[in-house]
Amino acid sequence: MTAGGLFRDVDPTAMAEPSSDPGAPSRRPQPGRRNTRALSMLAPVERHTVQQRVYLELRRSLIEGQFEAGEVMRIQDVASRLGTSTMPVREALGRLVSEQALEPLPNRSIRVPLLTRERLDDIAAARRLIEGEAVRLAVRRLTADDIATLRRITRGYDELTAGEEDHGHRAIYNHAFHFGIYRAAGSKVLLPIIESLWLQSGPFIRASASLYDGADGLSATHHHWRIIAALEERDGEAAVMALGEDVERAFELLRDRLAREETETTP
Repeated sequence: MTAGGLFRDVDPTAMAEPSSDPGAPSRRPQPGRRNTRALSMLAPVERHTVQQRVYLELRRSLIEGQFEAGEVMRIQDVASRLGTSTMPVREALGRLVSEQALEPLPNRSIRVPLLTRERLDDIAAARRLIEGEAVRLAVRRLTADDIATLRRITRGYDELTAGEEDHGHRAIYNHAFHFGIYRAAGSKVLLPIIESLWLQSGPFIRASASLYDGADGLSATHHHWRIIAALEERDGEAAVMALGEDVERAFELLRDRLAREETETTP
């Protein structure tokens, strides 16, 4: 089984598109009546589908850490890779810029944000707070089958780590593990916030993956196994603590890397 096809039931991109006017009351047509007003408001399906697919594919790739921090994304290059025109790519990139997942450059290119200590600290604090609350909610809702799935994901992650250096595939396993928990929390408010945080931190997680092996004597899944143990005991506080340490570990490794790079470049 390839990592790319693993546990797609926890794919974060499987989201319904919000209404363009969430405050407007819904009007259900009467049986037997022709609802011409509703039909007139329908967007062309093909055009909407292409735009949405481009957006969701780029979004998924960012969340799973398939792009590196600082990587430049040129509209024509992305359109060629996805086999589409430049218009849906331009619109998708614009949406991702508004979501702070990408940033515009003066030459009209788009870039994945660079690693900075300020951004690292900001995102890390938000992730510990929001994701910790989702874990606390999920503790009583996860079934034995759910926890067994988390175990399978983590074993697969261990096997991948031992067998190859594909950090992109590691990110897929890491994402499947975490969102298997967050979706179980059952919060329609917290989940989109977490997805936004992962959208912004995906490139950071990719960068930290290469620093895991032997950096602090712990395996890449050390904290995942601790989270599973706490979930099996229905110990919410222990699960939240292990999650916080898992998040902080990745960001601390990156802080250390930035500190070394600053030392090396200082005259």
